[in-house]
Formats: sequence, C-alpha cells, structure tokens
Amino acid sequence: MRKLYVIGIGAGDPDQVTVQAIKAMRQVEVFFVIGKGAEKQELVDVRTSILTEHLDHPYRTVEIADPPRDRDPADYRGVVEDWHDRRSALLENEFAQVDGVGGILVWGDPSLYDSTLRMIERVLDRGAQSFDYQVIPGVTSVQALAARHRMVLHRIGEPVHITTGRRLREDGLSGSTVVMLDGDCSFTKVPGDDVHIWWGAYLGMPDETLIEGPLRAVEQEIVERRTRLRAEKGWIMDVYLLRPGS
Repeated sequence: MRKLYVIGIGAGDPDQVTVQAIKAMRQVEVFFVIGKGAEKQELVDVRTSILTEHLDHPYRTVEIADPPRDRDPADYRGVVEDWHDRRSALLENEFAQVDGVGGILVWGDPSLYDSTLRMIERVLDRGAQSFDYQVIPGVTSVQALAARHRMVLHRIGEPVHITTGRRLREDGLSGSTVVMLDGDCSFTKVPGDDVHIWWGAYLGMPDETLIEGPLRAVEQEIVERRTRLRAEKGWIMDVYLLRPGS
C-alpha cells in the first residue's frame, strides 16, 4: 500500500461528512472496515451509504472481523493493549494485499477514544510495511451533543473535562464533564442534588434520542430509555455532559 487515509466521518449524520473528507475518499481504491458483528451492521451500512452518495469511481471494501476482548477485565490496560495488537495484525495482513491507496472511515474523529491511529503506528513500528498516511478530522459525538442540545460545553472561563464511564466512577465528577463509553450508566453513581445532565444516543441517526434535566429527576428515565433502545437495536452509542451547580 502506498498511502492510507484515516477519515473522520462524523457522529452518524451523513451530512456531517466534510468536503475535505469527500476529497480524501475520492482518492481511495480500497476501504478497510472493522466489522462489529451482525448486531452493529447498521454502522457499516451508514459508511456504505456515505461512499455510495459521494464516490463516482470504482472501489473495493474489505471487512475485517473485530477480535473479541474482555469488556470488564481486572487488567484493563493490558487487555486493551493485547486487543490493539490483534487488531493491528489483522489490518497489517490486509494492507499487504493492496498496491495502491487505502482508506479507513472512522466514526466521529480519529483523535477521540478511537484506536485506529494507534493500530496504524503498530503496523509501521513492526517494519514489515512502509506507507504514508494522512488524517482527516471529523465531527465528534461531543460536538454533535452540544449542537443538538444547543448548549456550550463549559461555563465562561472554565475548562471542560472529557472522560469515560469507568473513569467517572473512579475519579468522580470534576466540573463540566463529558462522558463517553459508558455502558454502566455511571451517572447514577454521581452524588449530589445540584447536577444537570444533557444526554444523547444515536446522535445524527434516525433513532436519535435526547434527554436533558436535573440529574436526579431524569436519571431513571435515561436508564430505562437506554435499556429499551439497546434491547431493540442490539447496540447503543451514547454520550452525555454533566455539570454541577446548574
């Protein structure tokens, strides 16, 4: 492979794909997609619809089965490092079959809680392959959440903290905090009666769902809605902002 484009495609709305991303996609001959199984086929279908809408040249798609991993390990970092190694090995094998320009479409933006760039660096560090790669930014779910709730992520002159559900449980709430990758509804463990939440699921997609209000007043509604949506679709992607003293 001569060159690889890593392209952020937004949080789910095909209209969030940037002009820069479209120009990059039009250079790609082979797209690599790490599949998430039949339950998450909709994520692959969105990528396919984006390519169908914007590309006017022949291209090929290679789907790679995502290797399984323990979702609640004692050694979280070790398990994730091993998972990245196995993912990168699968990508390396497919890269070796391509003599041209490749592309990977990344949900949201490659810079935020996504492992694609780490896997590419692992491939290059092993030294068996050498290629140039370029990163194209995309709209994150954090940006989409703020836009859909029509709010600013932080108060005047204050920072915003971006973390995961696991770290929220471990570290607690620190000012305006955006939480991603939270399969355990960790907001229910946050103490206090003065916390506000802005929550969104499937942002930019037809099933987009938004809930906002005082945390203690709406947390059970969010838990119940999230549980029902996940049962209906087999998967869920959600993100939320917590802010004390609202």
